[in-house]
Amino acid sequence: MHSSNFTIPARNIRSSRSIRPGLFLAIITAAHWLARKVSERRNLNALMELSDEQLKDIGLSRGQTESDVHVYSRY
Repeated sequence: MHSSNFTIPARNIRSSRSIRPGLFLAIITAAHWLARKVSERRNLNALMELSDEQLKDIGLSRGQTESDVHVYSRY
C-alpha cells in the first residue's frame, strides 16, 4: 500500500495561545477585582454579625460598620 502524505497549512491551525495579551490582562484584572470585592463583602458580613459590645471592643460602632467608608482605613 501506498500512504499519501497530507500536510495542513499552518495558517489553518489555531494555537491555544490565540488570546491577545491585552485581553488576557483584562481578564486577570477583572478576576482580581472580583476576588477583592468578595473578600470585602465577606469581611463586612462578619462585622455585621458582631454584637455592639464586640464592636466596641475593637473600636467600632454599628454606624461605622454600616457606612461605605472602609473601616480599616486610617486617615
